[in-house]
Amino acid sequence: MKALARLTALLTLLLSLLGSAVAQEATDCTVIIGSQVEMATGSSSDALVVIKGERIAAVGNAINGLELQPGVAPTARYQGGTCQTVDAVGSILTAGLIEVSSALGLVEIGLEQKTRHHEWEEGPNNRAGLRASDAYNPRSSLVPVARLGGLTSALVVPTGGLISGQSALVDLSGNSQQEAIVLPSAAVHANPHSGSSRAAGLYLLRQALDDARFLLRNPSAHQQGRSRDLSAPLGALRALAPVIENKIPLVLKADRAADIEAALRLAEEQNLRLVISGGAEAWLLADQLATSKSAVVIDPMVYGPGSFDQLNGRPDNAVLLDQAGVNVIISSFSSHRAGTLRQSAGNAVRAGLKPSAALWAITGAPAQAFGMPDRGEIRAGGMANLVLWSGDPLELSSVPQRVFIRGEQQALQSRQTELRERYRNLPGSPIEPPPLLRGQ
Repeated sequence: MKALARLTALLTLLLSLLGSAVAQEATDCTVIIGSQVEMATGSSSDALVVIKGERIAAVGNAINGLELQPGVAPTARYQGGTCQTVDAVGSILTAGLIEVSSALGLVEIGLEQKTRHHEWEEGPNNRAGLRASDAYNPRSSLVPVARLGGLTSALVVPTGGLISGQSALVDLSGNSQQEAIVLPSAAVHANPHSGSSRAAGLYLLRQALDDARFLLRNPSAHQQGRSRDLSAPLGALRALAPVIENKIPLVLKADRAADIEAALRLAEEQNLRLVISGGAEAWLLADQLATSKSAVVIDPMVYGPGSFDQLNGRPDNAVLLDQAGVNVIISSFSSHRAGTLRQSAGNAVRAGLKPSAALWAITGAPAQAFGMPDRGEIRAGGMANLVLWSGDPLELSSVPQRVFIRGEQQALQSRQTELRERYRNLPGSPIEPPPLLRGQ
């Protein structure tokens, strides 16, 4: 009897291990069936998308090595492994949306100073060495709210001063900076027009770039006392080296056409990769921007003289830039309302932009401009940052049905949805709050 008991226990253990292995194998592979897939090359109806690990393994209407096994609970096998399936008939699959001008993870309550970690109010004008990634909070309550709007990645941007610092590219998942941060230094951001003199701002910016180039070419001269006085601390100037070497772009805040023209001249003089942020009057310089291959981040909701810098703002700004061949990026320019990004893109469509171009402006265009070649589009080998929509993603009536970040399906919950569920039945007592989980 003891031998039989031991044999039974051993068989139970083996079955348990086998079941765990199968479950692990299944969660490592997902097949999305029957959706309309929006790719850079166009739409594909009833396509198949295979997610394996963090990446998209295959896309198409017929995929070699994929065997669908229909039934009450359909399954699939791909390259010898068992996959879970997602019935997406009637849905639209897009790449995850990317917001490039927000403080997601850097701010909680706008009116509470202690929860704002993106503004550098004091100190020197040149803070190129400051990294927003050092302050990024992946557990911020704003992150899941943004995911509910279809966002899977964001460029988190510091503000303040002449040179504000370095933005970070993050995926909107994970519980630690190590898990979330993709690029700790994606771009350097500057606002030479924030002071009383625009000319003085550009002069100081040009001086900082010249000093950084001098330091890069003569690394020992300053230490040996054989150089002129530099305009900023060594750390700030050294942080500009990737900009000078064209490894990352310089993002300049500019709305007025004259300021954009001056920025283009600076970029040509310094041989820089330039991104214009704001660009309300960029349509006036569409051809020059296209020739320089400078990207422009715009808000399609700016269509009038919202300020003296936006006197010539117009709703078809994105249309005119796109027709000229400019890399147009659309932003909500918001942290708490980053989920309205697709609404901003929808307004560009209302003004005449093609829907495919508007979708590209919030997916592939920001990915290309900020060094994310494996994000922003649906293709084999790309990162599996995907959103499955109930309908047209640029329509407000559509909602995300599933959100995948690095191949992992995300919970479509946030503090807002939890509060809704807790207090939705009134009058009466609210449901008990969820228990605290240790270790979180």
